[in-house]
Amino acid sequence: MISSADIRALQKHRDYPSISILAPTHRTVPANRKDPIKVDNLVRKAIERLHGEFSKREAAPVVKQLQQLVKQVDWEHSLEGLALFVSKDHASIMTLPFKVKPRAIIDETFATRDLVYAYNRAKPYRVLALSHEVRLFDAWTMVLEEHLQEPFPMAYRAGSGKKLSRRQVMVRSDAREDDHRKFFKQVDDALAVIQKADPRPLILAGVERNLAFFREVTRHTDVIFGMLSGNYDQTSPSELGKWVWPVFEVGATRVRAEALITLDDAVSAHRHSSGIDQVWRLAERGDCRMLFVEKDFSYPADLSPDGKLLLPHTGKGANSLDDAVDEVIEMVMLSGGEVHYYPAGDLEAHQRIAGIARKN
Repeated sequence: MISSADIRALQKHRDYPSISILAPTHRTVPANRKDPIKVDNLVRKAIERLHGEFSKREAAPVVKQLQQLVKQVDWEHSLEGLALFVSKDHASIMTLPFKVKPRAIIDETFATRDLVYAYNRAKPYRVLALSHEVRLFDAWTMVLEEHLQEPFPMAYRAGSGKKLSRRQVMVRSDAREDDHRKFFKQVDDALAVIQKADPRPLILAGVERNLAFFREVTRHTDVIFGMLSGNYDQTSPSELGKWVWPVFEVGATRVRAEALITLDDAVSAHRHSSGIDQVWRLAERGDCRMLFVEKDFSYPADLSPDGKLLLPHTGKGANSLDDAVDEVIEMVMLSGGEVHYYPAGDLEAHQRIAGIARKN
């Protein structure tokens, strides 16, 4: 599954020409039979544009890299989308669990906007199924993939292994509760290692008793987006995914609403920028803490020689951007900022895009 580290690595890439091919695909027959044809059409479109800007000899290394990459696509195991990223020194394939618009883009950077949008709108999260055997899943929308690296899954072992005194036998229920707390503290410690490497929101699933024990000992309260009560010991990942996805969506909607309140506060404090030109300048100097953008907003433009201003779009040369909004998103993420997406019209008062400045 795609991670924030994958996106950051792509965003750091700088080389003209860099080609991004994005295409919707299908999981099953007969719909997936036309996927290779549609991707080939996008590849041909990208090559034609390359030959319009470069001689065939100059373009040959990138064209060869692209053609070889297409041959490596595993069409039998497609998801909802496909992304190909190619330059003379880079070639990578990503299968995506979400739909993308068909696009063939040539720029100095890779077109990661669709990835960023999906990561923020339906970002990867984790599901912790709490039971006598705790299972951890990496999740994206309703797609769950069990985390099978040590120490997960983690099995509960009753008792401490020590002989119980007569009084301890009398209060065995209290002892069991103490054992459960210790066990879920171990689970939380194991989760902390994974979260440190790749932080993600968390959904808890389990019976009320286990949910209560875990919440009592966890250090991850701030990333818990929601809880699903019930016994899911025998539930398959595909079925569990159908249950947890609506719970995650509620939590993600709450986070986006809270972000809008933060934007309103920033407007009152005169710490915001509105409109693509102002936001570009904020992001270009690495000063954008939070970015707000309508999901369908795009803005082709050329860059001034110093890179600080957006100019009318000509579509020619390395300083011509297919979409300045993509560039803003990438700059904000690379500087450690947050990106939040909203439906068309939600940011009309801000000319469809806004940013909050960092505090000095």
